[in-house]
Amino acid sequence: MKILKNVFELNKAVKNYKNVGFVPTMGGIHKGHESLIKISQKNNKETIVSIFVNPTQFNQKKDFKNYPRNIKKDISILKKLKVNYLFLPEVNEIYKKKMKNFKLNKSDKILCAKYRKGHFEGVLNVMNRLLSIVKSKNVYMGEKDFQQYMLIKRILGKKYKINIVGCPTIRENNKIALSTRNKLLNNSCIKKASKIAIKLDKIKRLSQTNKLLDLSKSKYELENKFKIKIDYLEFRDEKKMKLDNFKFKYRLFIAYHINGVRLIDNF
Repeated sequence: MKILKNVFELNKAVKNYKNVGFVPTMGGIHKGHESLIKISQKNNKETIVSIFVNPTQFNQKKDFKNYPRNIKKDISILKKLKVNYLFLPEVNEIYKKKMKNFKLNKSDKILCAKYRKGHFEGVLNVMNRLLSIVKSKNVYMGEKDFQQYMLIKRILGKKYKINIVGCPTIRENNKIALSTRNKLLNNSCIKKASKIAIKLDKIKRLSQTNKLLDLSKSKYELENKFKIKIDYLEFRDEKKMKLDNFKFKYRLFIAYHINGVRLIDNF
């Protein structure tokens, strides 16, 4: 595996992106990332993985500082997976070039965009920069961050005329969606998060036969039973992310705070 730390090294190593897949990450490589890499490897001759913890998408400096990092472990995992290239830039390498910042439409300020001011603007801006550097035609992203995936697909997929491929959420046996932030949870919180995930899966399945399901009641019950704070619990359609009337394929979206850690999921 070649480790490339700047644009010059990347351009020298990769001449043709025709059969090169790209998996952008913020590190803390887990089996969810591994699944994205394996899908890329199955569909492309070579795969680039990037690790870049982007400061502009964090609402709080403390959150950025506490974000789990273990680059030695990440490199070891990526080598075992036989990744061809690891792009490992510093902040000044990504942000040295002046580029126009993105702003969300009013209709996009839902779910996490409503509760994390500037978060998705930061995500879009860094992905715009990464995609201007790594010119792969196939980019692989997990559907756990479904709103992020949809925004990047709609805005940047169109801009660069590339395929933003959504890949299924990978879960532990206890039903918790794999996430780097899970490393911040203690055993008690993991047990709670598992029970919450099982309950949410049940609510989604119930909704398929009971269209009058009261989500406000479910939210109240979850908050009180598990002592968590829920930002949102909503059904939205997959295509346009509108509050759902159950006419189209839809998902149940949640964001909640458990012992100071914010988790998101969808079913």
